[in-house]
Amino acid sequence: MKQLKILVFSAAFGNGHIRAAEAVIEELRVKEPSAIITHLDFGDFLSKRFNNLIKKLYLELIKHSPGLWGRFYYRTSKLTHNSRIQRFLNQLGRSDFLNYIKEFAPDLIVCTYPTVSSILAQLRLEHILQVPVITVITDYTVHSHWVHPGVDSYMVACEKVKDMLVTGGIIEDRIHVTGIPISPKFEKRINRELIYYKLGLKSDLPTFLVMGGYGSFEETTRICENLANSVIPLQVIIVCGNNGKLYDSLHEVVTKAKNTLVRLGYANNMEELMSIADLIITKAGGLTVTEALTKHLPLMIYKPIPGQEEENASFVQLIGAGQVAGSVEELEITLSRFLSCPQEIEKMREKASLALVSHSAEQTVDSMFKLITELRHEQRTG
Repeated sequence: MKQLKILVFSAAFGNGHIRAAEAVIEELRVKEPSAIITHLDFGDFLSKRFNNLIKKLYLELIKHSPGLWGRFYYRTSKLTHNSRIQRFLNQLGRSDFLNYIKEFAPDLIVCTYPTVSSILAQLRLEHILQVPVITVITDYTVHSHWVHPGVDSYMVACEKVKDMLVTGGIIEDRIHVTGIPISPKFEKRINRELIYYKLGLKSDLPTFLVMGGYGSFEETTRICENLANSVIPLQVIIVCGNNGKLYDSLHEVVTKAKNTLVRLGYANNMEELMSIADLIITKAGGLTVTEALTKHLPLMIYKPIPGQEEENASFVQLIGAGQVAGSVEELEITLSRFLSCPQEIEKMREKASLALVSHSAEQTVDSMFKLITELRHEQRTG
């Protein structure tokens, strides 16, 4: 068999699309070590000015006008693949994509971002592109931008997403419920006592993990301060990400805290932190939700962004694996209740343990290889 060549497209609009692509690549290298894999950012095929403009606009909307983003998301959620807007988007970088694909000559193209998926799917529909396209949907819902009859195969999070695609006109046999691919390290057993020791924490106290890399640092500081001074003993891990302002603002909170508060910057060991946490306080990105549920970790979702995050939060709440708070006050009340009634957290943990397909990256890659095998068989016998 010839050496397998795979082209993977993601995009830097949030890091969920990139993390899903990286999880697929990680598993591909396990299953097929000799494969030639190239991972590209969709934005690299646009003009630098245009790419920077749309990224800045997206980030500004999410940060300062989430309601406006939500209205845009829902108003465009029913567009078809041949609508005027979608036809315009399907022309972005089209010739550059074709030139690159022709030069690389992949056996398979994997997309974790909807725009590039639709561009390539349209080329498939027009019989211009001869390489099969697999699309990995990275949320627990489907915006119409993902939906295109030219996609050869979809990898999706759950049956609900599959049903939404079928309703959107996608042939059921093309849809595989694999789970959203996350790094296989989230599936591995971890020595929890060692992690407690490394962080200076106790294994017999409730541990809350706060994701503070996004949103208002004033609100996150208040949340941490409230937990750090809780009458009911607990311990808190706050991950600030690249938010230096938040990290600095927590210095006094850490110093004066009655309870232990561990302050971290960017963390590349989330699988360890999630392994020792009893609850995660977070936004509702598809990858973060999947990582937490894989770790059987209940979620307290704080002010989800209207649109896909809101839908992800609804999914978590529907399956009973978490709660949603729309304000600091509502969050504080709910956290106090959880501390007073830890059995509520345990009930959510039980629901989280039943929520997902296990080994999602492996399931995704196995489905990809099955498609490649079927296509090669058709080529030999066709």
